[in-house]
Amino acid sequence: MLYFFLKFLERQFEPPGFQVFQFITVRASLAAITALIIALFAGRRIIRWLRAQQLGERVRSGEAAGAVSHAHKAGTPTMGGIIILLSLLGSTALWADLSNTYLWLLWGATAWMGLVGFADDYIKTVRKNKDGLAARYKVWGQVSIGLLVGGVLYFHPDFEAFNALTYMPFLKNRVINYDVFEGWVHGVDLGWVVYLPVAVFIMTAVSNAVNLTDGLDGLTTGVTAFVGLGLTALAYISGNVNFATFLNVMYLPGTGEIAVFGAALVAACFGFLWYNGYPASIFMGDTGALALGAAVGAMTLMVRKELLLPLLGIVYVAEAVSVIMQTSYFKYTRRRTGTGRRIFRMAPLHHHFEAKGTHEAKIVTRFWIVTALTVIAALLTLRIR
Repeated sequence: MLYFFLKFLERQFEPPGFQVFQFITVRASLAAITALIIALFAGRRIIRWLRAQQLGERVRSGEAAGAVSHAHKAGTPTMGGIIILLSLLGSTALWADLSNTYLWLLWGATAWMGLVGFADDYIKTVRKNKDGLAARYKVWGQVSIGLLVGGVLYFHPDFEAFNALTYMPFLKNRVINYDVFEGWVHGVDLGWVVYLPVAVFIMTAVSNAVNLTDGLDGLTTGVTAFVGLGLTALAYISGNVNFATFLNVMYLPGTGEIAVFGAALVAACFGFLWYNGYPASIFMGDTGALALGAAVGAMTLMVRKELLLPLLGIVYVAEAVSVIMQTSYFKYTRRRTGTGRRIFRMAPLHHHFEAKGTHEAKIVTRFWIVTALTVIAALLTLRIR
């Protein structure tokens, strides 16, 4: 909104210096500053209100009595994802180009999964039901937003030229086509048959993986900030014809506005980390975790770099895989021997290291470092041919 107002002033009165607001780098910087300020100032008030309402974390008795006890965290305010959503959506509303299709899609995906997460947190904290929102409703929310994001990215006229294409690192032509039926059926576009399930899988998998990562103070917040930095860089590169040509990646008109959203996302995470770092004064809850997962998943699909996710989000992948391995192996051994066995002391992976005696602050710092390194590695793949 503020961007359009400044643009109007520039056209009508041509004041000196106002042309800088046309640059994505300037607006991304301003969006980041605004998001950080909102998170810092609104965060304190929201934490105070949540404490007054006694909307704190409920620690399961089984968890407190297990190998890793988080009983000391009981009562810490949750639903802190409200802070992230407020700062992220508010800052982009001020500085982003509201006529951009990508932006509206990012807003919709983030807000929708934020609402699903809020419903889960509300049931747990206000209604005192430890099970929260039924799993089928979460899955429905993830699948529906996956279909929406995938459908718009495939069928919208703005994306017709590259709707079934995606970046493939290390290949000579750097692009693969999801329309595997192109050589079989002529004159009929069937690429959506493959692309839509891929989009649903990405949105569902990433939101669940981010949610699983949210188990230690500052872990998800810091990891997502680094992943967001990488995606912001990829969005800016893809939306700039000179950089895209130089790095031999697909030029995607309009993705520059994703960089404004990405910069705000990173700043919102760092602002929330001010209160969420060890020892946490507030937890993001599913309100924040599911929303951040949707934002990361949608951004990755929009810049056509979803195949870089295992590298960009290696911590997310490790956390999700550890849960799958633990659950599958336990069920398999119980069926074969009558006694379930475990691969890890606890799952997700961060609890395994915690059960081995590593302090949670050290685990979080190390996971941040790993993420920073893999994000840099993902960006370096743009130059490997």
